[in-house]
Formats: sequence, C-alpha cells, structure tokens
Amino acid sequence: MWKVLLTIEVACLCLMSCSKVPVTGRRQMNMLPENMLMDMSLTNYSNFLKSHKVVSGSQHAAMVKKTGSRISVAVERYLRKKGGHKRVKGYKWAFNLVQDNTVNAWCMPGGKVVFYTGIMPIAKTETGVAVVMGHEIAHAVARHGNERMSQGLALQMGGIALAVALSQKSKETQALFLSAYGVGSAVGVMLPFSRKHEAEADKMGLVFMALAGYDPREAPKFWQRMKARSKGSPPEFLSTHPNHGTRIKKLNDYMPTALKYYKKK
Repeated sequence: MWKVLLTIEVACLCLMSCSKVPVTGRRQMNMLPENMLMDMSLTNYSNFLKSHKVVSGSQHAAMVKKTGSRISVAVERYLRKKGGHKRVKGYKWAFNLVQDNTVNAWCMPGGKVVFYTGIMPIAKTETGVAVVMGHEIAHAVARHGNERMSQGLALQMGGIALAVALSQKSKETQALFLSAYGVGSAVGVMLPFSRKHEAEADKMGLVFMALAGYDPREAPKFWQRMKARSKGSPPEFLSTHPNHGTRIKKLNDYMPTALKYYKKK
C-alpha cells in the first residue's frame, strides 16, 4: 500500500514541477527540490576546491571571474524582466579556475562554476571564455542537472528513489549528483537526454553572452578550435556532447536570434 501512495505522491510532484525553460520555452519536469540540490552543491563544490589547486592572481583567473560576474548579472536582469527571477532565487555565484589540464568546465546549482586551466588555451580571449561561461550558466538556469538526477534516480534506484534521495542523501545520490552536473562521466541510457541539454545550453548560452555584451559569433569559432584539437573525437551517438560539426551548424543557424540580444559594450 505504501508503494502505491509513494507512486501517487511522486506523480503529483511531477505534475507540480512542470515549468518552462527560459529562452527556449521547453517544458520540463524536475522531481527534486532545487534548494536541496543547492545545499548539496555547497558541500560538493567546497570539497572539490579543497582537493584541487585553485588558481588565483593570474590573468586567466581574473578573466573567469570577470566574465562570470558580467554574464550572471545580465542573466538575472533578463530573468527579472521576463518574470523568471525565481529560477535563480538563492543563487550565490562563484567562479573559480583550477589547475588541471582537462579541457572542461561545469556549473552546479546555485551558480557554482569551475573552469579547468586546460580549456583556457582553446578559449583564448575573454569572449572565448564567455562562450563556455554562457553555456555552463545556461545549464544551471535551465536546471538540467535536476532533470538528469530525476531521471537517473528513477532508472537506477527504483520506485523509492525520490524518498531515498530526499531523506538519506546516500552515497549513490551524491555520485549521481556529481555525474548530473558534469563533474563525473556517465555512459548509457542517459546519453540522448544529455545531448538534448547540451543543444539547449548552446542556444541559451549564445543569448546569455550576447546579453552581457559579448559577441555570440565567437561561439562557432570556439568550437572550430575545439574540433581541431579533438581530431579523433568519438562519434556523436557515443558522446554526451553533440558532434562538433553538428554543434557548429546549429550555433550558426541560431545566430540571427542571438544577435538580436547583442549590444557591444
């Protein structure tokens, strides 16, 4: 009987959690309370920074902080105008660069961003950093990690996954959290879902960097550089990220829309 009640409870929660993603208008369902994920991010972000060398005082570190601050301010202003300010309620933005040759960056709930030094030679300029920053901030604003965790809990942990996640915050939930926000890696049934999020974050990222006064036309150039560096990248169906050629085409297709938001500062 309790399983039936729990199923009904989860179904009701899903219905109540339907919302629209800013910019794209896509409807989504997030089963987990965002404030719970923000609490988890505080712990995980702090632990990550303690276990990695945080770069400070360098030109690149200053660039990451400046770009993050500029875009986050522009995004919050945009959301207020659109009545979507609750999307970033309670966010305490943080932008850090860590010493790691991995070509990566990610953003946890509440606006906790990390750039790895390995991505800076590909970004090259402040506008290049804005391409990545806009994309990562878009993941957080769109609550993609919540969607991925919701799906992952349902797939991996069975019918009582939601109750377990909310009450115990077990090691499995922590691992899923890190994977959902790009800190780890995931292979399998969640891949198509992740590619959808990547494409959505690309569109939103173009708009977000444009709102902050960064030229969105730098985005295809950034991914051209990424493509040149990757060389033997895996085929699209085996990657959580879109094929570079596909990504560049879609960015160019969406560029006329993004440029409507661009005012050079």
